[in-house]
Amino acid sequence: MSDELIYQEHLIPMTRQELIEHLRAALRDKRFEHVLRVEKTAIELAGQYGVDVEAASIAGLCHDYAKQRADEDFIKVIKAKKLDPDLLNYGNAIWHGFVGAEMVKDELGVHDEDILNAIRFHTTGAAYMTKLAQIIYMADYIEPGRDFPAVKKARKLTRQDLGAGVAYQTKHTLLYLIKNNAPIHPQTLATFNAWVPQYGKEID
Repeated sequence: MSDELIYQEHLIPMTRQELIEHLRAALRDKRFEHVLRVEKTAIELAGQYGVDVEAASIAGLCHDYAKQRADEDFIKVIKAKKLDPDLLNYGNAIWHGFVGAEMVKDELGVHDEDILNAIRFHTTGAAYMTKLAQIIYMADYIEPGRDFPAVKKARKLTRQDLGAGVAYQTKHTLLYLIKNNAPIHPQTLATFNAWVPQYGKEID
């Protein structure tokens, strides 16, 4: 199905095949294959949850567009666009979402805020996420190439209740960061507070 997508011009000023070529040039093979799997998962979830399939395809493909850019590129954009200066205290894991969305806008011509927010929030989540943002957050986590102890339950929950999937991922991401003494972005905490308590034992 994804190969048949042309894309409406208000979403992105190119065809899917043209976008694929941009991504192939920007990413190493392993990462490129990952974004294709995320796109496929996002399209499946979009069909299930009534979200625009073309938007899901674009966001799924573009979510890691900036993943392999040099740190200097991110820092330049943070300063030039006067983004939150606290971003400078983090690194690629945070930058390729928040700052990567700006690169997708400027370099690929995507101006749809729902798509851009899905890219911005795909690592930290957000207290409020549209269905599309929830789908990209989860598609990145549960795509078929992922293999970690929590992924089977994450897939099951996501198919049953998208919000439960969001809560489950957020809880496990926070536990992982704590276990590894990694810095926690404030938005990850905001996501936890907004999503996890309402699901309680369902996500244990």
